[in-house]
Amino acid sequence: MRNLFTFIIFLLNLLKGNIYAQNNGLARSLHFNSPHTSFPDSGREKGHIYDSVFYSAADHYHDSAVLMIVPGNLHPSKKINLIFWFHGWRNNIDTALEFYQLKKQFLTSGVNAVLVLAETAKNAPDSYGGRLEEPGLFHQLVNDVIHQLEINHLVPNHTMPGEIMLAGHSGAFRVIARILQNGQEPVQEVFLFDALYGETDKFMNWINQNPHHHFVHWFTNQGGGTDEVSLTMMQELKEKQISFLLTEEAGIKPETIRNYRILFVHSLREHNVIINNPDNFQILLENSWLKR
Repeated sequence: MRNLFTFIIFLLNLLKGNIYAQNNGLARSLHFNSPHTSFPDSGREKGHIYDSVFYSAADHYHDSAVLMIVPGNLHPSKKINLIFWFHGWRNNIDTALEFYQLKKQFLTSGVNAVLVLAETAKNAPDSYGGRLEEPGLFHQLVNDVIHQLEINHLVPNHTMPGEIMLAGHSGAFRVIARILQNGQEPVQEVFLFDALYGETDKFMNWINQNPHHHFVHWFTNQGGGTDEVSLTMMQELKEKQISFLLTEEAGIKPETIRNYRILFVHSLREHNVIINNPDNFQILLENSWLKR
């Protein structure tokens, strides 16, 4: 009888969200659809033409999928840290996760957070962030992520978002910048991989908002202008007497990432191969300010 009573209490607590998955050593991948992602959106309801090629709304601007990677050793409390990755052109959340080995890098880093990939323009050459550029939409997406973690018993009920990082490659710069401006959710850290094509005013505004905001741009000379925009932004930082560091990828050290609030890392490699092998996303995560 005692064992049966204990089991019933366990089930009741599970349903109430007082018991949740942790320390089982097995990472979980969760897919769900959210009404607060980039698409569908009126800005692409008729599709999009780029370089004389038509990209239909049905094939490229209709997917509202969100993918979450939850570490098996996640230690949830009243707040949970979230890392959002936004992919670049001609990718989707699943291909980006696989090609850049994001799951492996994230889990190996040991950061106590959940990795979230929200779909944007799917398999299309397009930086437009859709509805995620609108005021408050990112805040609602964060709420959806927390809700999914709760109903899957991966965090306790009434969990709140902790610190938030935005990271991405290439064309992801636009949606990240617009989230910083309009997302209505505090973001503590931004990691860009060859992605600074513009929107520097929004990144600068965010940097100026809080002395604890951490910004890293890992760039190449193969990104079609990210090097030039980086130099322009560095000049603006100099003029505003805001400290930063420019360093080479070959000389990057963990303490450099931890000690500099604004960091530009120049790589001799090509645009599409600077995220992994070596695992630069993992290096940034291991020295993230989220770990402080």
